[in-house]
Amino acid sequence: MSDPVVRPFQPGDIDACYEICLRTGDHGADATALHTDPRLIGEVWVGPYLKRWPEHAFVVADERTVGGYVVGTPDTVEHEQWLQKEWLPPLRERYPIDAFPPGTADADCVQLLHHPYETDDRLSLGWPAHFHIDLLPEMQRRGYGRALMNAFLASLRSAGVATVHVGVSSANPGGIAFYRRLGFQDLHGETIWGRTTDPV
Repeated sequence: MSDPVVRPFQPGDIDACYEICLRTGDHGADATALHTDPRLIGEVWVGPYLKRWPEHAFVVADERTVGGYVVGTPDTVEHEQWLQKEWLPPLRERYPIDAFPPGTADADCVQLLHHPYETDDRLSLGWPAHFHIDLLPEMQRRGYGRALMNAFLASLRSAGVATVHVGVSSANPGGIAFYRRLGFQDLHGETIWGRTTDPV
């Protein structure tokens, strides 16, 4: 069996990306036990990027399975406008605001479908691109995160984008350490990090 490689996203990768999102959805830990709907978290954090920006999506995979991905957008403002117009309306019909008991992980996802984050204009103007990256535990600390980031950053440079930001929970110290190693700088209290799109 060959070693995993980083390659562009393919349509057949969608289900695997959704599963990875679930298995890393608890601040980097497995969130499977927290969700009764296993696809819901993916509808929030990975699906819209695969639909709208597939040219900026990359996976690490061998001949059998996908073990990680990076997804993102070169233009946060355009992405958020598209979410409101195209992606969220049918999901809001499928998942009404009271679809799950309050305080559950599924209810938190539904809240984000009905009330998504709105990025501050100052951040969008200065750091227009953003992304999400997730790797299964067996793919971590093997250089694949850096390789995924380099593929994604190269796609941004090709699109003429010079800077990028990422949100990371303060409850995810591993994520913070990862971005720090890659040269990201803290923009807002260890929750928003940014850098240029130069290679890492």
